[in-house]
Amino acid sequence: MKILDTERLSLRRLAADDATFIRRLVNDPSWLRFIGDRGVRNDDDARRYLDNGPIAMYAAMGFGLYLVETRDGRAPIGICGFVKRETLADVDLGFAFLPEFRGRSYAFEAASATMAFGADALGLKRVVAITAPDNRPSIRLLERLGFRLERRLRLGDDADLLCLYAAATGPATTAGTS
Repeated sequence: MKILDTERLSLRRLAADDATFIRRLVNDPSWLRFIGDRGVRNDDDARRYLDNGPIAMYAAMGFGLYLVETRDGRAPIGICGFVKRETLADVDLGFAFLPEFRGRSYAFEAASATMAFGADALGLKRVVAITAPDNRPSIRLLERLGFRLERRLRLGDDADLLCLYAAATGPATTAGTS
């Protein structure tokens, strides 16, 4: 199910058929370092991850993380979307891209459109994002999107310290949508 298009990208709901792509993405060294090991070792694990994560979030919340594809060749390049965590009051923006697609402003394009979608289609007034304090690329992207550091937190008793960024949604976040 397509969610939105931008100039160069298309975002759609993830499906079980995306297992091979997800297996590759969640085992990327940056994902493992900054997001964590999800125990996805094969396509069956990836399908379980999709069923219990994004697909379950669509059913429960009506939104979730979306597959980001190039519009010209429909190549899957990353994910971007919203997550509602029990430990956070607000909806959380999440994104991750394969290494060969970083540094091309795809993440900014997808996240800008996602923020506009959140405001327009979902009625979100505020969105947060969490990141590791040393994840400079994500922090730069969040700041470029208008997010500001709000506080540091842990999402569990034994969890690593994270930075919580927050942004209001609205006209300033709509660049790059179509």
